[in-house]
Amino acid sequence: MKNIRNFCIIAHIDHGKSTLADRLLEHTNTITDRERQDQLLDDMDLERERGITIKSHAIQMDYFFEGQPYILNLIDTPGHVDFSYEVSRSIASCEGALLLVDATQGIQAQTISNLYLAMDNDLEIIPVVNKVDMEGAMIEEVKDQIIDLLGCAHEDILEASGKTGIGIENLLHHIIRRIPAPKSHDDQPFRAMIFDSVFNPFRGVIAYFRIFDGQIKKGQKIKLFSTQKEYNADEIGILKLKPLEKQELKSGDVGYIITGVKQAKEIKVGDTIIASENPSLEPLKGFEDVKPMVFAGIYPIDSDDYEDLRDSLEKLHLNDASLVFEPETSIALGFGFRCGFLGLLHLEIISERLEREFDQSIIVTVPQVSYHCYLNKDPNKKLELHNPSDLPDITTINRLEEPWIKAQIITKPDYIGTLIGLCMEKRGILLNQVYLTTSRVELTFELPLAEIVFDFYDKLKSISKGYASFDYHIIGYRQGDLVKMDIKLNAENVDALSAMIHRDKAYEFGRKLCEKLKELIPKQQFVIAIQAAIGMKIIARETISAMRKDVTAKCYGGDISRKRKLLEKQKKGKKKMRQFGKVEVPQEAFLAVLKLND
Repeated sequence: MKNIRNFCIIAHIDHGKSTLADRLLEHTNTITDRERQDQLLDDMDLERERGITIKSHAIQMDYFFEGQPYILNLIDTPGHVDFSYEVSRSIASCEGALLLVDATQGIQAQTISNLYLAMDNDLEIIPVVNKVDMEGAMIEEVKDQIIDLLGCAHEDILEASGKTGIGIENLLHHIIRRIPAPKSHDDQPFRAMIFDSVFNPFRGVIAYFRIFDGQIKKGQKIKLFSTQKEYNADEIGILKLKPLEKQELKSGDVGYIITGVKQAKEIKVGDTIIASENPSLEPLKGFEDVKPMVFAGIYPIDSDDYEDLRDSLEKLHLNDASLVFEPETSIALGFGFRCGFLGLLHLEIISERLEREFDQSIIVTVPQVSYHCYLNKDPNKKLELHNPSDLPDITTINRLEEPWIKAQIITKPDYIGTLIGLCMEKRGILLNQVYLTTSRVELTFELPLAEIVFDFYDKLKSISKGYASFDYHIIGYRQGDLVKMDIKLNAENVDALSAMIHRDKAYEFGRKLCEKLKELIPKQQFVIAIQAAIGMKIIARETISAMRKDVTAKCYGGDISRKRKLLEKQKKGKKKMRQFGKVEVPQEAFLAVLKLND
């Protein structure tokens, strides 16, 4: 037990976590030259293409230090704010963390956010300045930033380069010396926390766990705390590059368990596994349960694929516990699911994974946040709305509340003015402005979450030329002057394009959306009226003219009444067609809202 070290790597996005993990695996001979490749622990095509980590990955390394064998369990973590759920699971399973800071960029918003998560869990923090071999490295300046943030000594900060392997040996020595060994609880009843799970079509659900108390043997009867269902531990083992089967695992170990469960919803991430003979045990704490904040509808293009989409979402939920979904129907799109996400990148990744990994052709509707609605008949009773079409009659509503966030933006002083302007435009309130160093400023804002859901992140990056970093957390709900804006095509509501919006922005938003839809919806044989409405009031309108056939082409000369007769006949046909004609809304129209300001 005293020779086990469980640790994770935390950092802002693109500060070199995955590359450093590659060097640690090579240095401990966990992988052979044949298995060597960049971003080894990132096994999704999407992760490699975008250069980001989406899933936490656990791997065990063996290392000899001062004549003793040590077991190092590394859990790699994502850096983007949308995947903080993954980070919280990794942190709950560890005793220590490497805090990685890019020597060319310094401390950024997600560095601070992940650090606070680690400190709340009492982890031993080892600060590491990465990319010290690069030309623009500001090693001493970044070390001063870390000292201000952590209050540690200058000599406690390590230097490393994930690319060239500088300082990796020293880093391994510090992991062994400074990170405490897991507390020995072998004599206590068995308890383990599930921190991740995957679905294997042949073996069923494979759960990854960290054992906190007791020990488990192959074939032993176990129970899941949340469902109280019993299972057999058909196979247990440790996580090398490939799973390695074992007969027994003890407290402090990180491993996997296969119980033959085929239903994805039976095993929940964050659940506690206990032995069947000790049903009275308490569940383990330290796991953060995160609520989704952005909601969007996902519908199959072909309605016959509805059940396939349900199966795909269930398997994806097993792999990503922060995804929530429930069935819903739309007049425009038929049967589908209302899904909850942690942010826009999360939504983008999930929809891309559905198309790539599960071969699903889907339509994704406009992202929305959740609102609280209070009615006149009972002003204290709260209704939670995830979809604008669920909004009750406007005359019955007492008040509406929207979620607000506290955002930290770390940037260079050159961009302060334009960034404050951007946040003010999004109804933001500036709380604080602190100079971390002469070249780095931290801005703290309060903002409505609905305002940052669409294009805020892209605008922030383009204004600051990629230098600003952004992190946020929810601070609660506040009352707002919100209205529901409907989009009508030939007087019929397209419920999938409905949006909740602040009254001051509704007119401009409605006008822009109507103009965009006019570009995207193809011409029909009849006139299409595109209208934006708040209740019964039309606030914007665009008209798509009908495709016209020259019906008078066959009239050569003669009385004008012959031509008029043909035109009147065509007019009647168009009128009839408009009554029965159905307007097909292309997929791009649902994404048009996201790109209104392009």
